[in-house]
Amino acid sequence: MRWKRLSERSITGLLIAGLVTVGLLPVQAAAAEATDLARGKTVTASGSHGGFPVVNANDGQVNTYWESNGHPSNLTVKLGADADLQSVVIKLNPDPIWGTRTQDFQVLGRTQSGTAFTSLKARAGYVFNPATNQNTVTVPVSGRAADLQLQFFSNTGAPGAQVAEIQILGTPAPNPDLTVSALSWSPSSPSETDNITVQGTVRNIGTAASAATTVDVSLGGVVVGSAPVGALAAGASAPVSVPVGKRPQGSYTVSALVDPTDTIIESDNTNNSRTTASPLVVGQSPGPDLEVRSITSSPSNPAVGAAVSFTVAVHNRGTSAVSAGTVTRLTVGSTTLNGTAPAVPAGATVNVPISGSWTAASGGATLTATADATNLVAETSETNNVLARSIVVGRGAAVPYTEYEAEDAAYQGTLLTSDAERTFGHTNFATESSGRKSVRLNSTGEYVEFTSTNASNSIVVRNSIPDAAGGGGRQATISLYANGQFVRKLDLSSKHSWLYGNTDSPEGLTNTPGGDARRLFDESHALLAQTYPAGTKFKLQRDAGDNAAFYIIDLIDLEQVAPPTAQPSGCVSITTYGAVANDGIDDTAAIQRAVTANQNGQIGCVWIPAGQWRQEQKILTDDPLDRGQWNQVGIRDVTIRGAGMWHSQLYTLTPPHEAGGINHPHEGNFGFDIDENTKISDIAIFGSGTIRGGDGNHEGGVALNGRFGKNTKISNVWIEHANVGVWAGRDYDNIQSLWNPGDGVEFTGMRIRNTYADGINFANGTRNSTVYNSSFRNTGDDALAVWSSKYVKDQSVDIGHDNSFRNNTIQLPWRANGIAIYGGYGNKIENNIISDTMNYPAIMLATDHDPLPFSGQTLIANNALYRTGGAFWNEDQEFGAITLFPQNLPIPGVTIRDTDIIDSTYDGIQFKTGGGLMPDVKIQNVRIDKSNNGSGILAMGGARGNATLTNVTITNSRDGHVLIEPGSQFTISGSPTAARAKR
Repeated sequence: MRWKRLSERSITGLLIAGLVTVGLLPVQAAAAEATDLARGKTVTASGSHGGFPVVNANDGQVNTYWESNGHPSNLTVKLGADADLQSVVIKLNPDPIWGTRTQDFQVLGRTQSGTAFTSLKARAGYVFNPATNQNTVTVPVSGRAADLQLQFFSNTGAPGAQVAEIQILGTPAPNPDLTVSALSWSPSSPSETDNITVQGTVRNIGTAASAATTVDVSLGGVVVGSAPVGALAAGASAPVSVPVGKRPQGSYTVSALVDPTDTIIESDNTNNSRTTASPLVVGQSPGPDLEVRSITSSPSNPAVGAAVSFTVAVHNRGTSAVSAGTVTRLTVGSTTLNGTAPAVPAGATVNVPISGSWTAASGGATLTATADATNLVAETSETNNVLARSIVVGRGAAVPYTEYEAEDAAYQGTLLTSDAERTFGHTNFATESSGRKSVRLNSTGEYVEFTSTNASNSIVVRNSIPDAAGGGGRQATISLYANGQFVRKLDLSSKHSWLYGNTDSPEGLTNTPGGDARRLFDESHALLAQTYPAGTKFKLQRDAGDNAAFYIIDLIDLEQVAPPTAQPSGCVSITTYGAVANDGIDDTAAIQRAVTANQNGQIGCVWIPAGQWRQEQKILTDDPLDRGQWNQVGIRDVTIRGAGMWHSQLYTLTPPHEAGGINHPHEGNFGFDIDENTKISDIAIFGSGTIRGGDGNHEGGVALNGRFGKNTKISNVWIEHANVGVWAGRDYDNIQSLWNPGDGVEFTGMRIRNTYADGINFANGTRNSTVYNSSFRNTGDDALAVWSSKYVKDQSVDIGHDNSFRNNTIQLPWRANGIAIYGGYGNKIENNIISDTMNYPAIMLATDHDPLPFSGQTLIANNALYRTGGAFWNEDQEFGAITLFPQNLPIPGVTIRDTDIIDSTYDGIQFKTGGGLMPDVKIQNVRIDKSNNGSGILAMGGARGNATLTNVTITNSRDGHVLIEPGSQFTISGSPTAARAKR
């Protein structure tokens, strides 16, 4: 019988019916000592056809298979370490329905230290016949390899290569194998005032010597210390001792992980961690201990310029009372206020009125309260006196960190400044820098030093270091000092930056070095071992061991991160379902089991404790009906909570295009697929994407995607290195019976960084939804968007409407807009701060991307736009800070009011040529200053419509305050209140 494609579900059905018999070829006696080294290992392919992904090639089932998308093609199994090979077994389903076929392939191998594949078995034709060999071929091979590859050239039974199962028989080659044992601590029963040391033994149980490495110790899932481990001969062991300092009262799981960054190739990389059976219990020390529980402001939501007063709740968690008279201090911006606390009995909480007030500033600020600020009381713990929270005022997000620009600091290095047109895409570091300036450190001893204005125990550094010569990024360190004392090395990486190519199509860019580059910056973050007070001098310095060819420092964020929150009542930890923090092993199955239990009503909510949790598959709902090519059924009725975005962090190591078995190629192998009534808060989701689509459509995946439905609320979630942070909405034809557009979806406190496409996109009829008090930096497309697309159930009803983007801070989109609206009605863009767009507007209303029409009203109000707009599409199209682009449909009902447009690259407000009208635009109470390479307001030659100006001020525009190009059918009534200023 000629080849016939069967779906996995069809073959499963035949098995159940008894119509398919699965046979296994017995292993020859000569290979009896060998084992199957491929089972459970990562398998990749040059491409896959349809619903036959590469993960099927070693899933232990012959009734599923991988099929390539043509010839030539290859299938690669990553063994992880060298092995001495005996044979390769390739299987197809033995059922007679699979006709005889001949596949032509060769076998290649690459050692763990090699860079290229070499031939292990020359190209030959191999016959698969269910009657004579049960569709199984055994190819004898010899040699040593860590990666084995089959390269296919033809298949007489199908248009692509086919493998149902691949087995690689052999024995592990000599390699080290590091383990941790005998974990203990001293003192054995510590109190909060004791310095604790964790001891253990690192043993090399492998068959070859191990190079030097390190061991990390974690308490409660958080890495708290590390120690070096010297080189170990096979069978040797070494004691390690890791000081972890003083710890608050509580119970802590203790774990240790040797070789945490996988620098040593081992015969078994799954046994590097050890967790003690019994926890470390820290007892309470006698004495007082003050902590801040909350900060209350009055009014709670002040207007800009309002006087705001504060009350701080101070709690004494100690065992003895604190007398009256301690100072409770509150800092906000540059304002410092004090209050005098009354006596605080043991276990009691008092409210401390703070004297004076703060004048509310636009954008809000971070409130930092400190109990016993003058250190009057000797407390059992001096590390828990500080609490920080945000207050939202006027424009922008009230972010909990303070940002410091490198160019405003003291530095020894080279100041980089952009050209007048802020040219993008030609390896222009300054153009891609915040404020269009940064500092380059070329030589040992060069530094950036700044004095903090806020207390902090964490740091984020936006930086650029060179790519690896062959692409793929490299690692480097830079040295952090505080008040002249060395603090630690910060780890920097260029893995997620450096895209190459002259094309403006993001899918055409590549990770392979050559020619112009863009997306030059990424961020590194670290929790510090202590809180550093305001006034600390922090220095980032290139020391002798910091060996990148150059370092470019753009900005630094300092934040006072609260301790991990406690597990809420009713929540069940993912550790109950088998997840283990910080061990580097995939926790997806455990997370999925916990989410499914919550969805089925078996537990109240899912708790993700503090720690690093590896996730290599998206969390969703199993689709028993097997509808469609990929599973596109999201979770519903689920609550997921973490201990804080700095503490509970999900991450993936596998790029989405290498993962196999994902629920959809565009959506990736990490994060969550959401369909309805889902709450997620206080976690981080870190992807491993490196590109938007180039190099074989290797997209970076989506952290949160799905239909979203009603009652979905996402808060305080940190997302990085995804293709898209959030995509709300599915096309109607993605399982029509589950059509459920987002309605009333809320996002607050989001921190989305370094994506390859959108930050948050409200698509497919999303309505009545909000993004509030969130921050976005370095997005590769619109940071925020409403796309009223046509891929909906009813185009007369399923329109993107009444969505709101309020009080958000958007920085440095490296492609497209800060905020965009494509069609719909009733959408609002209010109180946002947008700065430093590379090539597109800060705010754009447009009818490209074939949306449903605009109707009703669209409001743009009280926004501040700094250094926005730019040139794109072969640098032939120049965009204003606010641009209306009616490509083929009208854009009616637009109001732009109460907005500041400062230092635009081209025009302040631009009405673009297009096929649609822009009738009755209202521009009220708007200030436009310094349109560097354009006009205050521009109506292009093909623009049609009209606008009315009321109380509009325009100054310092190169081409005049209002310019209507010849041929334009756009009229403007009213005049600016100030003419163009001379320069």
